[in-house]
Amino acid sequence: MAKGLFVTFEGGDGSGKTTVMEELERRLSRRRISFLHTREPGGSVIAEEIRNVILDRKNTAMDERTEALLYAASRRQHLIEIVLPALRQGQLVLSDRYLDSSLAYQGYARGIGMDEVYAINLFATEKILPDLTFYLDLSPEQGLLRIAKNRDREVNRLDLEKENFHRKVYEGYQILLKKYPDRIKRIDATKSVEEEVDEIEGILLKRISS
Repeated sequence: MAKGLFVTFEGGDGSGKTTVMEELERRLSRRRISFLHTREPGGSVIAEEIRNVILDRKNTAMDERTEALLYAASRRQHLIEIVLPALRQGQLVLSDRYLDSSLAYQGYARGIGMDEVYAINLFATEKILPDLTFYLDLSPEQGLLRIAKNRDREVNRLDLEKENFHRKVYEGYQILLKKYPDRIKRIDATKSVEEEVDEIEGILLKRISS
């Protein structure tokens, strides 16, 4: 690749991002395509410390605007320390969540306003957006059912939200799909992992070779 490629993965809780990314990364490794895997919130030491505050199950009194600002702060640190240096070196960066998560969760589901949260994050990221985003589309009912069955999964503060909150998150992502059709690619997360990754791999390889 002549320059780095910033690829993000989005979806509601329980949509299977971690599993899909692991399988994709195995395939990329077999093809000898180098990449950097990272995540949000977190990805660097300071950003991970902010993550712990955001997701701590004890912090149920956290104000929604505080939450949005903390996500933006973690994102900034992660971008400066991890993402941008890798992109400057021409790497493929695969990130589990980025700005779209804040738009869906805090902007829409929390009711702060997607435009307001977008403005906060444009300041934090200096208008740096992903080159490509894969959205794993799964209903909140199915996502919560998966979470309930997966005892190995970390249960964080957002998992404790009622189903209506997760429904709002889903609606927020549907808005983003319509708003950014060129960047965000919908992946049917009801399919098998192999089928999902087949589709993602095809789109990604085409983008890498273009």
